[in-house]
Amino acid sequence: MRARQHIWRLTWRFGVCLVLLAWVFHAIFTNEGKSAAQKLGLIWDQLSRWDQWHFAWSHGPAELWHNLCLIHPGIFVLSMLAMGATIVLGILRWRMVLRVHGLELSLGRAGEISFVAHFFNSFLLGSTGGDLMKAYYAARETHHKKTEAVSTVFVDRLIGLWAMLLFAGLMMIPNMGLLFEHDRLRALAWLILAMLAACTTLIVLAFWGGVSKAWTGARAWLRRLPKGEWLERLLDSCRLFGKHPGFLVRALGISMVLNAICVLQVWILARGLNLHVSPIELLVIVPIIICISALPVTPSGLGVRENLFVFMLADPSIAVAATPALSLSLLAYAGSLFWSLVGGVVYMMFKEKHHLAETELDVNKEAEAGENAKPPDEQKALLGDR
Repeated sequence: MRARQHIWRLTWRFGVCLVLLAWVFHAIFTNEGKSAAQKLGLIWDQLSRWDQWHFAWSHGPAELWHNLCLIHPGIFVLSMLAMGATIVLGILRWRMVLRVHGLELSLGRAGEISFVAHFFNSFLLGSTGGDLMKAYYAARETHHKKTEAVSTVFVDRLIGLWAMLLFAGLMMIPNMGLLFEHDRLRALAWLILAMLAACTTLIVLAFWGGVSKAWTGARAWLRRLPKGEWLERLLDSCRLFGKHPGFLVRALGISMVLNAICVLQVWILARGLNLHVSPIELLVIVPIIICISALPVTPSGLGVRENLFVFMLADPSIAVAATPALSLSLLAYAGSLFWSLVGGVVYMMFKEKHHLAETELDVNKEAEAGENAKPPDEQKALLGDR
């Protein structure tokens, strides 16, 4: 029964992804087909539905490919490097989160796990589905702090999402004029502010608590839930981040640099496609798209992201044609997909080594060596206790 439910959930989500992609591609191809028909002196409304579809899908893909080919290879490589820089910054932030719990993961091992997670992001739900695999491998890295290792993945993603929402909220200030003109963007801005409020509340509760003070039976209720003891330990591990001085400020600083580079990647591609979009406008549009695409609606946010790019850039207040807007989205995704392929190679070569477990074993060996170094009488006493 569970297997059927899992298959059903995956099926309908992939179905939603395909419907959204088909919707945006058909709408754009129809515009291109209409332009092609007008050039031939034909009246679009007088054509049959079949002829309209024929014009759309015979001229639309060619025009989209033409737009994609406008990008200079050097510009595209530069955008991919920017995307790679965001992954590296994400690795550094995760290692910072790990250190709060005393988990020292080497840069190479953290990079391996992060690239594998990025690979799984390509086909799992939303743009954060790979975090499940990241949590799995993080837990396998240690024997004594599995829950804490899993919590670091959750906290890292929570801080990343909160920082992106905060970044989008701050960038609304220099874009107030655009928000008044752009009805679609204004509606999404309200959604982002609501998400920011919810995410801020979640961080406060996770790091500093407060529910148990108002409701004394909160902990008892939590323990009665399935895997309640594990959830309670997970909550306690999150409390440590609130007690660690300066952690949130440092993590937020790295995240803000990461967010700026995300916008930079899209701006580089927009310049390569000769799109007249202000970088100030992209500072609010790109974070909004990233935050909404992160919701677990479709695999890797496909369809959602493409519709949002067209939805916002094709508005008269920005006036980017639908086909170039779609091209911009596809090229940005192609940069992410390249690093996913790198993650796939890492996954195939992934070695089952446990750095943190080895560290733990070394500590145990040192403790045993210390016991063996004690006088014989103390060793006998210890053996008697055992």
